[in-house]
Amino acid sequence: MTRGRSVSRATVEELRSIVGERNVLAGDAAQLEPYGRDESGAFFSNPPEVVVKPGTTEEVSAVLRLASRERIPVTPRGAGSGLAGGAVPLFGGIVLSLERMNRILEIDPVNLVAVVEPGVVTNDLCRAVAEIGLFYAGYPMSVESSSIGGNVACNAGGAKVVKYGSTAAHVLGLEVVLASGEVVRLGGKRKKDSSGYNLLRLLVGSEGTLGIFTQVILNLMPAPGRVADLLVPFSRLEDAIYAVPKLVVAGKALPVAVEFIDRLSVKYCSSYTNSTLPRQAEADAYLIVQLEARTRDGLQDVYEATGTTCLENGALDVFVADNRFASEKIWNLRRNWLEALKAVDPLVCTGDVVVPVSEIPRMMQKITEVAKKNGVEIPCAGHAADGNIHPAPLRPNDVPPAEWKARMEEILETIALAATALGGAVSGEHGIGFLKKKILAKSKPRDVEIMQAVKSCLDPHGILNPGKLF
Repeated sequence: MTRGRSVSRATVEELRSIVGERNVLAGDAAQLEPYGRDESGAFFSNPPEVVVKPGTTEEVSAVLRLASRERIPVTPRGAGSGLAGGAVPLFGGIVLSLERMNRILEIDPVNLVAVVEPGVVTNDLCRAVAEIGLFYAGYPMSVESSSIGGNVACNAGGAKVVKYGSTAAHVLGLEVVLASGEVVRLGGKRKKDSSGYNLLRLLVGSEGTLGIFTQVILNLMPAPGRVADLLVPFSRLEDAIYAVPKLVVAGKALPVAVEFIDRLSVKYCSSYTNSTLPRQAEADAYLIVQLEARTRDGLQDVYEATGTTCLENGALDVFVADNRFASEKIWNLRRNWLEALKAVDPLVCTGDVVVPVSEIPRMMQKITEVAKKNGVEIPCAGHAADGNIHPAPLRPNDVPPAEWKARMEEILETIALAATALGGAVSGEHGIGFLKKKILAKSKPRDVEIMQAVKSCLDPHGILNPGKLF
């Protein structure tokens, strides 16, 4: 779309009449500034003209009818934890924040579903269902900060995709408000539906460009039982990567997660968390392997088989955490990966490439080559069992920030296009937003044309999250 119309005083007053005076922010730059950015990095920010905080589906519908009539761009926003710039209002206009719509509407233990509003923090849902012996498996690494609506909007992944799948695997139904203000309901509490085009899956991952989610129906399952985490150091990065497909198939059960973290990442994370890992001086990389079983004996059988496979494939040792305290110590370092890198480089921006698991060694080799060619450090972490790697180029001290932005984007583009050449994709779980739209166009030109056709059908005036995806 073009930049769209500015938000007039009359429009602000009409918005206030829809959602209430206290739920509209306008005219105060300090209040608007936080809504102009997400976690994609300090380089990427643009303030909206107005922030609107609806509390109901009806209010969302009324806001979109107004925006459609006035041709005002609308950028939906959840928790602002995205890493691809999806919540940055590139054209100003309205930021439609769903922070007030944060209720868990129903936990249905008979149909094994939860019905939630989009602003529910993912971890709040996880805790609520755990209290009655159930489990929500579709959460990402940012479980404590992300919202369900944002997870659905970019089809978030995370550590547990290898066993449980990305967010899309757990979305059974959506209530969606289209650009026109029309409310549609897709799917439901049912577990299967073979009735024509799968419109539900079309909306999952659409990054707010096709509609605004106001309710989400999510699949639940019984709590998985006992859990153990293995911390596995390797003296060579290559050994760690090559061990991944072997331990996935050689154990007695499919791992819940297999995380990868390299030496540079461990260096910065251990400094940030004021902790050290076993064999840290010798290890070039670590795997974190999470396993589940119904009984203690069954869990021991599983982690012994997996540990043996790791040792047979070059592991220096295998450390087992089978209680909450020990497990949290392991995962704390991995969860703080990005924050640790921000402490070193506040401008850091991460990639999100995914390749077939068999191509991880070649992908890591390519990242190493890119780092050497550009004379930069590129710490990497990722979800090794599903081929999702997060490279994070760090700005050298002698490179000015203004110069670094273009160079960093070029490095990440080179890595992303290398991933597509290996049969992968430019994003595994963070979405495209606006940071990767040029790379998406290069890697999937025909796909983008089809997406644009769908967009034109559902949002003919282009008001929903303009400037994202394409």
